[in-house]
Amino acid sequence: MNSRDMGGAVERGDFRQRLLEALEMSIAQDGYAGTTVADIVRRARTSRRTFYQHFQSREACFVALHSEANADQVSQISNAVDPSLPWQKQVRQAVEAWISSGESRPALTLSWIRDVHALGAAARGLQRDAMQNFVDMVAALGNTEEFRAAGIGPLSRQRIIMLLGGLRELTAITVEEGGRMSDVTEEAVDASIALLSPQRG
Repeated sequence: MNSRDMGGAVERGDFRQRLLEALEMSIAQDGYAGTTVADIVRRARTSRRTFYQHFQSREACFVALHSEANADQVSQISNAVDPSLPWQKQVRQAVEAWISSGESRPALTLSWIRDVHALGAAARGLQRDAMQNFVDMVAALGNTEEFRAAGIGPLSRQRIIMLLGGLRELTAITVEEGGRMSDVTEEAVDASIALLSPQRG
């Protein structure tokens, strides 16, 4: 690829990122339901033609935004956990990193709770992929010497889904009722430790 081609690729990537950032800003100000393609291109300072070069629809842009946000969240959580610490402290680090990343983008977090399910079939792949990425992350985080030494693991997919589903529902209800994700930090940590603790007897 010559330098001219590379410049075009960078420019295309830049426009795509601008469109995603514009959608996130519009969601923060007007909500997803109140956002149009015209709003997105206006905020991105580009054209509808450019938008449709990157995304087939407003919904496709929305799915891409949440896909990238979920990937960023998985990365932040994974990087926040020190595998050399006692397993309970690792759980706390993971939960706190998850809450911190969610609170850093509050409009997007609320949009995930309120808007994703309304997309129906368009969002099922997004939800499935997001859950799988989080399942893989928890499985990897639980596959360390500290967890094994405590008699924990390998964690079953069913157990991980129960953990993630409970945490998501807890925070969704809290945020919908006007609270903050961090309001449930201690409950989330305690419940996660309890669910992951090795069974006795």
